[in-house]
Amino acid sequence: MQLAFYGATDTVTGSRYLLSGQHGGHLLVDCGLFQGLKQLRLRNWDQLPFDVSKIDAVLLTHAHIDHSGFLPRLIKEGFKGRVYCTRSTLALCELLLPDSGRLQEEQAEFENRHKLSKHVQSLPLYTEDDARQALKHFAPVTFDETFSPIEGWSVRFRHAGHILGAASVKVSNGGRSVLFSGDLGRSDDLVMKPPMPPEEADVLVVESTYGDRLHPDGDALAQLADVINRTAARGGQVVIPSFAVGRAQTLLHCISQLKQARRIPDLPVYLNSPMAVDATQIYSHHAGEHRLTAQECDELGHVAKFARTVEESMALNRLRWPSIIISASGMATGGRVLHHLKAYAPDSRCTILFTGHQAAGTRGATLVSGAKTVKIFGEYVPVRAEVANLDMLSAHADRDDLLDWMAAMPRPPSRVYITHGEPVAADALRLAIQDRLGWACEVPEYRQSVKV
Repeated sequence: MQLAFYGATDTVTGSRYLLSGQHGGHLLVDCGLFQGLKQLRLRNWDQLPFDVSKIDAVLLTHAHIDHSGFLPRLIKEGFKGRVYCTRSTLALCELLLPDSGRLQEEQAEFENRHKLSKHVQSLPLYTEDDARQALKHFAPVTFDETFSPIEGWSVRFRHAGHILGAASVKVSNGGRSVLFSGDLGRSDDLVMKPPMPPEEADVLVVESTYGDRLHPDGDALAQLADVINRTAARGGQVVIPSFAVGRAQTLLHCISQLKQARRIPDLPVYLNSPMAVDATQIYSHHAGEHRLTAQECDELGHVAKFARTVEESMALNRLRWPSIIISASGMATGGRVLHHLKAYAPDSRCTILFTGHQAAGTRGATLVSGAKTVKIFGEYVPVRAEVANLDMLSAHADRDDLLDWMAAMPRPPSRVYITHGEPVAADALRLAIQDRLGWACEVPEYRQSVKV
């Protein structure tokens, strides 16, 4: 087999790997959007470095947009095969992909209306309708069952934790095998079950989002309570940029627990993301993948007031009492949360609370770094609010989690390729693997191709 890296190199976004068989067949593992720095986002518009018509199938590790968000564009470019994923990944993609298309249409319309584009006319990468058409290509599969997407190839998905449906994917062809970790969850995640131990494989491709650090010690609930309590005491709002899938549900679960234990005031909570509302309801249909009881799933739907309409969203920018607003997106790259940041970032009584990794070039990274202003809708907004980041709520495995997971492989792989991390994090994990496991490993470059 030949393995080519067309994304998730030197960045945590744009996950795309191409496997080509010795006797034919081409599989694309993940098909994500590049996000963050402008030079990365521009890659979404580049001519693809492979012939789309020759791709036989796509294997999707999970639903997050940096892994799935380029699929509608791939299909517009001529892909005609099937997209294989777990059933819960399909359920989430039915929410995420149309929402992504809709946001791109809205962004293009906003830029055209305010003449913010350097081009004659700003265009979306794809539309909501494109995304709905792309969903017709999806073919759900069952965890732990081996299947053959095309003749001569075998594939198996195994639970990876992280979010509903997330999988590590083993691909075999011609007597050789590659295991893609996907995004790995934590062993002590508050909502998701831990990832299953890895299978043996000749080559391992492993993520490194937190490859250079450990999650902070301490009680995540206690630290979340501290942020909420001190903000409420100031009479301010807690604005939480959050991924609609996974992080939003974890936050609702945490807030529900804190309220029941009376560790925070009974202040109103608003979930301002129609997609997050719908995603929350999916948890009750996939109980085997997470730790929540039926009652706790039900409580997710009652701890917050749901803002579905634009009018309800706009009203949240005029709150005059302490409250919590959870809204997408998690790195403040787009979505309704931008309007809340514009409204509340200048208010010193308020808090902007992040709950995980902020990729380079995102507004989240700018705010966490201590910036005094942030650019939103073409304007520089002053930042007087407190900015906090509770990394312990991240859904990603940290360095030790990653090393422990790899150490459980039945036999060492002949080589490890470290992807899906910023350069410092990826190289730190490379050194840690060499030091602790003694395995041959490297950090591949964008568009690099290697023989398996």
